[in-house]
Amino acid sequence: MASAVLLGALTMACGGSGAARDTASSTKPASPPESPAAAAGGVPAATLDDRRTILFLGTSLTAGLGLEPDSAYPQQIQRKIDASRLPYQVVNAGVSGETSAGLLRRLDWVLRRPADVIVVETGANDGLRGLSVDATRETIGNILSRIRRERPNATVGLVQMEAPPNLGQEYTSAFHAMFAELAREHGATLMPFLLEGVAGESRLNQGDGMHPNNAGERIVADNVWRALQPLLTR
Repeated sequence: MASAVLLGALTMACGGSGAARDTASSTKPASPPESPAAAAGGVPAATLDDRRTILFLGTSLTAGLGLEPDSAYPQQIQRKIDASRLPYQVVNAGVSGETSAGLLRRLDWVLRRPADVIVVETGANDGLRGLSVDATRETIGNILSRIRRERPNATVGLVQMEAPPNLGQEYTSAFHAMFAELAREHGATLMPFLLEGVAGESRLNQGDGMHPNNAGERIVADNVWRALQPLLTR
C-alpha cells in the first residue's frame, strides 16, 4: 500500500497526469519578487544591484503546479535567502511534464541568461515512463556537460529523484544510484530527494493526493535549502 501511495505521489507531482501537462507558458520562469528584506531596508540597495542568480531547472515539482506562484519552493528559497541577507535572486524555470530530453532541448535557450548557481531537478518523468536508465543517464550527463561548457564558473546542484517502486528493484536501484554517479562525474553537488518526508503523506499533498500542498512545499523547500545554503556561503 505504501508503495502504491508513493507511486501516485511521484506520478502526479512530476506531471504524470493530464492536469500536470501544462504548457511552458503557464510555468515560464517567474520574475523574482521584490526582496522582503530590501523592502524593509534590511539589504543595502547596492547589494540588490549586484545580486547573483540561482537558476532552478525542473518539472512541475519546481514549477509549483497547483500552488500560488510565490508558494513554489524556489520562491520560498528566495525568502530564505533574503532572511539570510545573501546576495542572490532566484529564477524559476520549471516546466510541467518535462523529461530530461525535454530539458536538454530547451537548455540553450534557458542558458542565455547568466546564472551563478544552477539547480537541476530532472529525470523523474523518465522513470515514470519506464525509460531506459542508461538513456536517462546519458541525457542528464549531456545536460550537466552543457551547463559546464556554457557556464564554467557556475555552481551546479543535482537533485536526487526516485523511480516508482512498481518498476522493480533492479530498475529503481539503478535509477537511484545514477544521480550520485552523475554528480561525481560532473563535479555537481548531490542534493536530497526532493519529496523526502512528503511523498505518500496525504496531509502534505493537495486534494488530488499527489502534488505537495503549502505545508508539503515548505518541507520541499527545507530539503533543498539544507543542501543549497552551504553552496551560497562557502
